[in-house]
Amino acid sequence: MYNWYVRLIGLATTLALVVVVLGAWVRLTDAGLGCPDWPGCYGSLIVPEAPHAVTAANAAFPDRPVVADKAWHEMIHRFAATTLGLAILIAALLAWRNRHDPNQPVRMPLTLLAVVIFQGMLGMWTVTLLLKPLIVMGHLLGGLTTLGMAFWLLLEHLRRVAVARARPRQIVVPALAGLIILIGQIALGGWTSSNYAALACPDLPTCQGSWWPENIDFAEGFILWRGLGIDYEFGVLEAPARVAIHYTHRLGALVAFGLLGLLGIRAIRSSGPGAIKRSGQLVIAALIIQVLLGISVVWFGLPLFLATAHNGVAALLLLATINMNHVAVTYSSA
Repeated sequence: MYNWYVRLIGLATTLALVVVVLGAWVRLTDAGLGCPDWPGCYGSLIVPEAPHAVTAANAAFPDRPVVADKAWHEMIHRFAATTLGLAILIAALLAWRNRHDPNQPVRMPLTLLAVVIFQGMLGMWTVTLLLKPLIVMGHLLGGLTTLGMAFWLLLEHLRRVAVARARPRQIVVPALAGLIILIGQIALGGWTSSNYAALACPDLPTCQGSWWPENIDFAEGFILWRGLGIDYEFGVLEAPARVAIHYTHRLGALVAFGLLGLLGIRAIRSSGPGAIKRSGQLVIAALIIQVLLGISVVWFGLPLFLATAHNGVAALLLLATINMNHVAVTYSSA
């Protein structure tokens, strides 16, 4: 039973990464409202494509006529998310049935199930609240929380028999600080994307031709809640507010790059076991790739492949940082 639990957690980790990347793909192809209802698509479990089905769907949703490509993007994401949810549900049930095994974690798999249920609700609200940026950002963070928790559970299995000779306690607090900083930067990235501000500063390294653009409105850019009934597709903010969001994301990227870079170097130079050094190398590698992708996204004008990759590598950087935290905690408490 435990082996099946481990297999499902591994599957859930892989699926969660796929779902996060698919979510970015949906958002970047403007397909977030490709299906105007939830959980189906125009009242069906598949995208209506037969002429009579399209006619009926258009009549039922006159403000959202069927665009098959966008609808399929959204439904592929939903199918993958549903499969992920089922894998986590079965893993949680197995964990509960096997709760008397001392090697079997129970609380965290059950918590993960609660998180993925709430994540499904956020997915529903993303559609029903018309891409409200706070909900879209929350949906992104919920997906990454699901990914991070599943990955942690997988690491718990992989390292449960590890015995450390050295105990690098000095890396525990910096690793946690790095994770918090990264989560904040990812949230800023989600806020930038959900407000369609990715190209508000089309030049590099300056923004709007200046190191501190004059045409900037932080107060308007960071209003989290604007009420109900507003359609946020393609954004509702004026240019100064979008510039403020984009510029804040850039500043956050500098802070995250500096702190995570120092953290990675510190881990590599640590006197601790090889696992600590390798975790630092993974953080540095993912960090460099992520920065290069972020620059490329702006430089080349938000091409779909690079923008999607930027989201995917952000998830990989998160996993690398979680891995460093797990290594630090495991070896400091062994």
